[in-house]
Amino acid sequence: RGLRFLLKSLRSIAQSDSSITLFSQTQSIPDLQVVPLLFEHSFKETEDEKVGSLDHIFSVEPMKVKSPSTDSEVALALRVLEGCCLLHPESTRLAHQHKAIPVLMNVLSTRGVLEQGACLDALISILLDSSANQMDFEACNGIEEVAELIRDKQVDENLRLKCGEFLLLLIGHVNGRERSPIATIHEEVRRLLGEKSASLIWAASQFGSTLDPEQRLTALHIQARRVLESLDLY
Repeated sequence: RGLRFLLKSLRSIAQSDSSITLFSQTQSIPDLQVVPLLFEHSFKETEDEKVGSLDHIFSVEPMKVKSPSTDSEVALALRVLEGCCLLHPESTRLAHQHKAIPVLMNVLSTRGVLEQGACLDALISILLDSSANQMDFEACNGIEEVAELIRDKQVDENLRLKCGEFLLLLIGHVNGRERSPIATIHEEVRRLLGEKSASLIWAASQFGSTLDPEQRLTALHIQARRVLESLDLY
C-alpha cells in the first residue's frame, strides 16, 4: 500500500514544476529519502534475511520475520525508483550507493515478465546522465543481458519489444558522447545482434527529436517493432 501511495504521489508531483522542486528539496534530507528505503526493503535479497545465530530461540523477545518481496511489490518498487530518478536526478547517485545496477540486473535475469518490464524502465532512468551507473552497467555486461532477451523468441513478445525500446533510448542518448562510459555500445550491439539489426537500431534511435512526447512514444513503439522484425528474419 505504501508503494502504491508513493507511486500515485510521484505521478501527481510530475504535473507541477513547483511540486518537483519541493520533492527535490525533501530528497536532500536523509530521513525523507525514498531510494534508500527501496533497496533496504523491497529489493532486499531473501538470503540477506538468514539468521546468523540461534540466540532468538532462547530469548523471550519474539523474532522478527520478514517475508520476501512479492512480484507485485518488486514491480511497484521499480516504478517508484524510476519516478524518483526522473524527478530528482540526484537520486541516481543514491541508487549507485546501494549498488542499483547489480540489483536490477539480478531482477532482469531472475524475475518474471512484470518485473522485467518495470526493470528496463528503471534502468533507463538511473543510467541516463550517470557515469557511475553506466560503468556498473558495462561491468555487469548489461547490453549482453538485454540482447540475450531480445534474441530469444521464447521470451514474451512485449518484453522483447521493451528490450528494443531500451536499446533505442540508450543508444540515442549516448550517440555522439565520446566520453560516455558506454560509448562502445554500438560495437557491442553489432557483435551481439548482427550488422543489419545494429544499423537499424542506430538509425532508429535518432527518431523524433522534434516530436511532442506522445508522438515520440508512438515512434518509439514503431521503431522497436521494426527492430524485432529485423531480428526475427534470421
